[in-house]
Amino acid sequence: MNNMVNVNPQNLQQVLGETSQQKLVLLSFFSAQSSECQSQAAILQTIAKDYGDYILVATLDCDLEQALAAQLAQQVGLQTLPTLVLLKDSAPVDVLAGAQAEAQIREALSKHLPQPHEMLLEQAKQALIAQDLNQAFNFAKQAYELDNTNARIKLVLADICIQIHKLDDAQALLGSVDEIDRDAYFTNIQAKCEQALQAQESPELKALQAKVEKYPNDFELKVELSAAYDQAGKKEQALELLFIVLKKDLNFADAKVSYLAIIASLPDGDSLAAKYRRKLYSILY
Repeated sequence: MNNMVNVNPQNLQQVLGETSQQKLVLLSFFSAQSSECQSQAAILQTIAKDYGDYILVATLDCDLEQALAAQLAQQVGLQTLPTLVLLKDSAPVDVLAGAQAEAQIREALSKHLPQPHEMLLEQAKQALIAQDLNQAFNFAKQAYELDNTNARIKLVLADICIQIHKLDDAQALLGSVDEIDRDAYFTNIQAKCEQALQAQESPELKALQAKVEKYPNDFELKVELSAAYDQAGKKEQALELLFIVLKKDLNFADAKVSYLAIIASLPDGDSLAAKYRRKLYSILY
């Protein structure tokens, strides 16, 4: 984990000075001889993982670095172990003396860190930049669940929904953005959504739909139309067509493979994926 470090005379200035200018530093006065220190160290490891981009857990082993510990203890008025000092911009902003429960540490952090929905939004943006659409969707969805009035969260989530072809969701999100928040980013996302919607009504797609209506028992046409629906982002229509085929012939061509591939392309926890997994199980077992 790259946001945990042991403090020593060589890295002291880097950790407590430069790093605290960029993120919140949790300086933990620790002794292996104390069971309370050991318990709190386990809590700090969990917290470090959860707040990866926002904090650095810096552990000062008071047994190994006695001179340094004595120097810093005098500066912060250390009286007991464990003690946790929160530093920001090279200065202490909070001191938690004695053993702390996880909830107490998180409450102290909340005063000096972005709100949970803001952190999730930032994680969604970073995942989007990395083209990890599944992670981006999950982070943005969690942020939206925490604050469904935040225009920036709505727009980032709408942007992701367009890219994973959840256009109905994208439209709903865009429609809920207040006029005062409809800035250049909104205009850009709205244009992307309109372009994606137009692609769903292509002449080629309409021609395939007409053929399937004319020849309703032609499974090959249904599979072909399903692929076109999938390409246009109409995931549910694609799955429903394939399900119709599979109900009649479970082993028809690559219908089952295509069906499972579409489900796999949906984000983790997506209700549509769950719905069509259940439908497939209903005819498998």
